[in-house]
Amino acid sequence: MAEKLYYSMGEVAEMFDVNPSLIRYWGSQFDALRPKRNKKGNRMFTPSDVETLKMIYHLVKERKMTLEGARKALKAERAAAKSEVAPEVELLERLQGVRAMLVQVRETLGAEAEELVVEQMPETVMPVEEAAEEQAPVEAAPEKPAKKSAPKRAKREKPTAEPQPQPQPAVEERPLPFYEQTLF
Repeated sequence: MAEKLYYSMGEVAEMFDVNPSLIRYWGSQFDALRPKRNKKGNRMFTPSDVETLKMIYHLVKERKMTLEGARKALKAERAAAKSEVAPEVELLERLQGVRAMLVQVRETLGAEAEELVVEQMPETVMPVEEAAEEQAPVEAAPEKPAKKSAPKRAKREKPTAEPQPQPQPAVEERPLPFYEQTLF
């Protein structure tokens, strides 16, 4: 069936191929199954109610459990599902707290860190801009002309002009700090 917000009692009974009276009985026996009622008083089942009914049907009809055994198994499964979700939620909240703290540290140290690096730089080390200016451009070796012993070539290679050296960037890009690489 198509995914709907609410299913009527007849639709749910048809899904499981049981009488509506059995579904009403299960509703009175299982606390986990509480369908909403419309203005007329008809039971309207949500998709989560249908999932609960699937579990009850499986336990009672297919595994031949008693209603008491099915009730206990259903409670145990719901408790296990809650215990699996709780650690993940807690971990997510802790990670978000750590991220917020790191963002705050980054903002606090943003301008201060650059000033601190320049102050602590040894005198023997040149700043990046000065090092780039003093660096001589590297010249490429001239290409050798083609050998004359290859008469089968249709075109002769003309000697090309020396390639112009590529300009060096004035500022070298620094890699991101570790915490910025992992979180952003």
